[in-house]
Amino acid sequence: MDSTSWENIKSTYKLGQFVLGKVEFQTPFGVFVNIDDSLVKGLIKIPDFLDEGGMSPEMYPEIGTNIGAVVVGYNESNCREVYLSAKPSVLHKALVPLKIPALAG
Repeated sequence: MDSTSWENIKSTYKLGQFVLGKVEFQTPFGVFVNIDDSLVKGLIKIPDFLDEGGMSPEMYPEIGTNIGAVVVGYNESNCREVYLSAKPSVLHKALVPLKIPALAG
């Protein structure tokens, strides 16, 4: 991938942006997520699932599960991965500013 394409990817998936995807496969270091982009995959590393405690393999979301996450970084070495976080605290911080009308009181 050339640097222009990679910069376009980074501008499409901005830091702090909430994205939806589908769990594609699991590894010992994390879960890859299909974010409907043919050029890149999302990766949620194991430490980016929980605010506290450890994550065991049986806690991983199942393959095919829809999942929401927040963009927290980019794999600059291979330009094919967007790093995501599904930590409750990160999701909360990303979603609260949206002020969803149905939930506003």
